Amino acid sequence: MRDNKTSQAANEYDANVHKTLPRYHLFHTETLDLVKTVVPKPQAWLDSGCGTGTLVLQAIECFGKMKIVAADPAESMLSMAKEKLANYEITYMPAGSEELCCPDSFDVVTAIMSHHYLQDELRIKATNNCYKLLKRGGVYVTFETIRPISKQGIQIGLERWKNAQLLSGKNAAAVEKHISRYGIEIFPITIQDHINILQAAGFSTVEILWVSCMQAGFYGIK
Repeated sequence: MRDNKTSQAANEYDANVHKTLPRYHLFHTETLDLVKTVVPKPQAWLDSGCGTGTLVLQAIECFGKMKIVAADPAESMLSMAKEKLANYEITYMPAGSEELCCPDSFDVVTAIMSHHYLQDELRIKATNNCYKLLKRGGVYVTFETIRPISKQGIQIGLERWKNAQLLSGKNAAAVEKHISRYGIEIFPITIQDHINILQAAGFSTVEILWVSCMQAGFYGIK
């Protein structure tokens, strides 16, 4: 039984995520670069689906001391994050975005590779929660696996994703197992569907941040 919703155990996540998600490091790089532009001096940051705490650590290194809440529904991931961030004052919440209930508001809310595990109703609820927790003028950033708009596009995208994982050194059985989760345990939606959900949540500005193969990043400003 998995200890989280990803395809690898929490204690193996950092070592293997780059083999599964091509250009994964750019998800964080692009997020941090966007925040520098929109909210150059954030005072409060919520990372929902924080995983092992890598983005939180990079945010602290980039922006310095601030109020940080790190949330994740997997206790195993939070345990790894607490170990990685032991030298910093962080508030931890064992909850997914769709469950978040917090009295504070934030300059930045991030949800990196976490909402694609949710089906439509919960995804909308998760996005709405992230919107509500933002301060006016704050920025929300999300990255997810996406669904191309055509059947052939999906086939091509999945084949490219397979090849990228194989080239990273992942064995064929593990690659097939991960790809088999598409539409079964991972529920991708199209880029336009993402935009629609963000607009419906109330964001005044909604944009595509980054796209590569089967993953994309989006942001909304409240």
